Amino acid sequence: MYHNFSVDMNDTIVVITLNRPEKRNPINEDMLGEFEQIVMGLRDDPSSRAVILTGTGNSFCAGADLSMVKGVTDAAERQWLFAQARNRRARLIGRTFALFETLEQVSIAAINGYAIGGGWGLALACDFRLAVGGAQFWMPEVDLGVPLGIGSTGRLVSMVGTARAKEIILTCDRYTSEDLYSWGMINRVVAPDLLMEAAHDFAKRLIAKSSRAVSGAKLTVNAIAAVAAREITTVQPELFIHPPDGRGVERGV
Repeated sequence: MYHNFSVDMNDTIVVITLNRPEKRNPINEDMLGEFEQIVMGLRDDPSSRAVILTGTGNSFCAGADLSMVKGVTDAAERQWLFAQARNRRARLIGRTFALFETLEQVSIAAINGYAIGGGWGLALACDFRLAVGGAQFWMPEVDLGVPLGIGSTGRLVSMVGTARAKEIILTCDRYTSEDLYSWGMINRVVAPDLLMEAAHDFAKRLIAKSSRAVSGAKLTVNAIAAVAAREITTVQPELFIHPPDGRGVERGV
């Protein structure tokens, strides 16, 4: 049914698997369109109580599909092409991730490997994050010549504060699941062969509780955490729809 995902339901737990392992499960317009369809279906599905999001292969999600810059060696031209593609996806990413984040069902990211850029942002939009030991995370956007999107920026600030969020975003450093567990960004670090079992066990603990209490508590926490993110949108929002720099424009024309 989907080109980029497989969707399976076991009782009241839905497992969504990003399924382009040959490309490390990247984000492109087609993937986002399918994800939006899946999320909209979940909004209207009273039978599901929990959603587990994971990836196929050795990656959770490698972030933006960079096939448009394959073979381009000039740095300025690569930045321009990436910025153009990012601008096309920005609103779709923001809308789709926000829809997913506000589902009544609890969501668990079962992070099986690399979570890069928008892939890490997708994990941040989940309620809980379980990761295999040694999984790697980084936000490469600044190194690619664009600011990180407002949704992921707001979630990072909410989770780890401004100083740590700036470090993550501006340095583009790589972090392991163990690093993020020590900062409170990962709920559990587990062995690879136990990841999905641990995710299902965690989901079962939650769905054993009152659905009304769980969804109400989740939405209340999200609403409080979103206050800072809403305030961010009032500060130079044009920064988040990023025009390519002058050199890139000249080369693109």
